[in-house]
Amino acid sequence: MMKIIKGLLIGVGVLAVLGVVAVVSMQSSQEWTTGEVVRTPDSQFENLPDYDFEPNYVEVADYRIHYVDEGPKDGQTVLLMHGQPSWSYLYRHMIPLLADAGYRVIAPDNVGFGKSDKPVSWSDHSYQMHVDVMAGFVDAIELEDATLFAQDWGGLIGLRVVEQRPDRFARIMLSNTTLPAADGVQGWLGYPLFQASVWNEGDVQELDFGGEDFSFATWVAYAKTSDTFDFSLLFQNGTTRELSDAELAGYAAPYPTEETMAGVRMFPSLVASQLRQNQAIFDQFYANWDKPLITAFGADDNLMAGRDKQWQDDVPGAKGQAHTLVEGGAHFIQEDQPEELVRILDQFIRAN
Repeated sequence: MMKIIKGLLIGVGVLAVLGVVAVVSMQSSQEWTTGEVVRTPDSQFENLPDYDFEPNYVEVADYRIHYVDEGPKDGQTVLLMHGQPSWSYLYRHMIPLLADAGYRVIAPDNVGFGKSDKPVSWSDHSYQMHVDVMAGFVDAIELEDATLFAQDWGGLIGLRVVEQRPDRFARIMLSNTTLPAADGVQGWLGYPLFQASVWNEGDVQELDFGGEDFSFATWVAYAKTSDTFDFSLLFQNGTTRELSDAELAGYAAPYPTEETMAGVRMFPSLVASQLRQNQAIFDQFYANWDKPLITAFGADDNLMAGRDKQWQDDVPGAKGQAHTLVEGGAHFIQEDQPEELVRILDQFIRAN
């Protein structure tokens, strides 16, 4: 009997060790290397409505990063960071308004998006890579005393860049974004469970944003498995105003082939990939951030509803700021309310 019990205990111990190894192995790697890239032909960007800005490029970790740089070079700097599957085109209405107000406006394209280099392999895209490359970008352009405006993945990456380079930033404005975070068991199991839920969705070829069965996992599975990626459907469902066919085509312009789509396809899968790291950064850095921080979320963005509260309640620099919900603003709020966002951003900078 004792031998049986001992054998059972050994078996349970082995299974426990294997379980821990499996969970650890399913965590996102902190290591990355620069992969093979393609570049979208310049012809794809000809005659885009309201996007005729002079292109600028800088090399970071052997990736060529494109960015818009408008307005007076001695003006207060505003860094506009986009998400997925958008690119700096999303800011085409805000850029000239900010430049006319006297700000120097920097709007980069993340690696894999817009006019920046696009790694061909999905595995070359990791949360850590994108944070590190954009931290290198702000070093390369010698960003100083900047205000970060971040939306969607612009916050997931941008907030991490601020943590890595705090001396380069004076203020933060968040719109429809946050840091996905968790600690304890949830921090360890969140990503593997998220991956399992996406796998369970199977092959998703169509999206029904208002359907009963729609979930974030459905969206992630669609991004990974759909034969065609419907940019028009996504952006029109993420805005309150009616976008023209030409405007919708502008979002798809950087991605003429599947080879250019790795970033667009992979990004949603990375959302939960650094839950523990993000929680530690929030607890150790943003819980002590006393520089100004303001939130201006879209009142019609159901995806991020309520995510502004943690920043308002738990970040010292958010105390006393004029936080607001922007009426008529959906997830891609830059399309719906660019003038209002610029007004809020301008007042925020002037008041701080």
